[in-house]
Amino acid sequence: RHGASPGRSEVIEAGIQSRKLSWQKLWCLRQQWKLLGLFQIDQQHEFYSLTCMMKEGLAAAIQSSIDNAPTRDVSDDDFRVVVTQIHKVGATQCPVFASLRGSLGITEQEYQQSLCSENCYLQFISNSKSKADFFLTNDKRFFLKTQNKREMKFLLANLKIYMEHLRTYPHSLLVKFLGVHRINIPHRLKKYFIVMQNVSYPDDRISARYDIKGCEVSRWTEPAPEGSQIIVVLKDLNFEGQYITLDRERPWLLRQMEIDTQFLRRLNVLDYSLLLAHQPLHHDESLNPGSSPIYLLGPGSGPAELRDLVTQNRRLLPNVKNPLHVIDGPEQRYFIGIIDIFTVYSFKKRLEQLWKTLRYPGRSFSTVSPQTYCLRLCQWLEDHTK
Repeated sequence: RHGASPGRSEVIEAGIQSRKLSWQKLWCLRQQWKLLGLFQIDQQHEFYSLTCMMKEGLAAAIQSSIDNAPTRDVSDDDFRVVVTQIHKVGATQCPVFASLRGSLGITEQEYQQSLCSENCYLQFISNSKSKADFFLTNDKRFFLKTQNKREMKFLLANLKIYMEHLRTYPHSLLVKFLGVHRINIPHRLKKYFIVMQNVSYPDDRISARYDIKGCEVSRWTEPAPEGSQIIVVLKDLNFEGQYITLDRERPWLLRQMEIDTQFLRRLNVLDYSLLLAHQPLHHDESLNPGSSPIYLLGPGSGPAELRDLVTQNRRLLPNVKNPLHVIDGPEQRYFIGIIDIFTVYSFKKRLEQLWKTLRYPGRSFSTVSPQTYCLRLCQWLEDHTK
C-alpha cells in the first residue's frame, strides 16, 4: 500500500538492522582501543559533551587553587559545606582537598595537567551493579565517578575524620578522594562527581583484577577468554584456590586492613570492596636492593618512637609518584585498595538483610551489619594471604 505506515515485520527488521549497525560500531571502537570495558570518549561518544564541560570547569577550579595557594593549615571553617561556583563546575571545600592532594605528593599543576589535558577521557564500563558513570583520565591516573546527592553529603559530612584517619595512618588502604564537584548542565538536573586516585595505576602489565567483598552470593564473574585483552573485574569465587603471597609484608597488610575496616564500621557503612590487582615481577624487580622502607604509624607515634617501629619492605614503583598500595611479594606485585565506602546501614539495608537471610539460607551475602562485614572481610584477607 503506497503511503501506508510500515508493517510490524518491517519495523522489527529495521530495529534488527539498527542494532546490528550499533554493535558493528561498538565492535569497531573495541577493536580500535583493543580493550573491552575501556573506551575513548571521542566526538562520537555520548559523553563527549559532558566530559568537555567537566574538563573546562576542572581547569578553572584547579587554576583558582593554584592562584590562591593556601598559606595556612586547614581550619574547621574550611570543612563547612560551601560550593564555590567556578565556570560550569562547582568545587566543594577547595582548600581541604588541595591540602590532601599536597600531602599525597600531587602538585596542583600535575593534577590539572592530568585532568584537563587535550587528550580524551576514557569510559570504564564495569560489571558493578552501581548506576554510576566511571571515567578515567587519559593517562589512567585518576578516576572520575558520578555520585548521587546523598553520597556526596555523606562524604562531606565525614570528610574531617576521613582526613584525620589518613594523617594518622598515611598508608591507609582507603581510596584517596581528591575532589568533590557539582556540574550544572543547562535544562538538566545537577550532576555530582568525585575525583579519586586509580588504585591500580600504572596498569600496563596487570594480569588480573578482583573486586572482593568476602561473601559468595553473586560473587562470580565469567572470566575473559584466555589470551584476550578484555578487561574483566573478577570476584570472590573467581579467586578461590589462590593466595596473595607476601611473606614478610603479610602482617602489615592484615593490620592495616583491620584498622581501616574498623574505621568504616564506626561510619556505619558496609558493602565496600577490597580492590585487588596483580602482575608478575620482572627478575630485576624481585631482587631490587633499593627497597623503600615504610613505617606503620599509629596514634602517639612520633620521631622518638620511629627506631622501635617495624620496618616493612613495601617497595613503591620506581620513579612514579604513587602513594597507593603497591606491595611486592616474592613473585607478584599487588595493587590493593578499599573502594565504594558510601553504603550506610540504613533501615532499607536492614530489610534487605532480612530478605536475603530468607532467600539464601546458609549462604553468605554482602548485606550484613557493618561489624559483621568488616570482620568477615578481614577474615577473607587472612585466609587468602600467606
